[in-house]
Amino acid sequence: MNTDFEKEFNALVLKTAELITGDTSPEMLEKIKVWAFFNHVHKSLPALTSHWNQTHPESKAEVRRIFEEIRDLNQALQAKKPDTK
Repeated sequence: MNTDFEKEFNALVLKTAELITGDTSPEMLEKIKVWAFFNHVHKSLPALTSHWNQTHPESKAEVRRIFEEIRDLNQALQAKKPDTK
């Protein structure tokens, strides 16, 4: 792949992690990639994710843990923001 593209895409992932969780650690960047990819596949090909969940229950639990962690971090981040209404 093109190195400029990789840099720009990684910057997009970093900004996404920052805005959603407030955490830009390398581990969180990987979790954001898993979260975004699985979320997209689940919406686009629900039968595929259903099959995968059934055949990989341990991995399904890990994906769920990642989703819950990102949700919790996002809720905490939103709670810290001043009300802009």
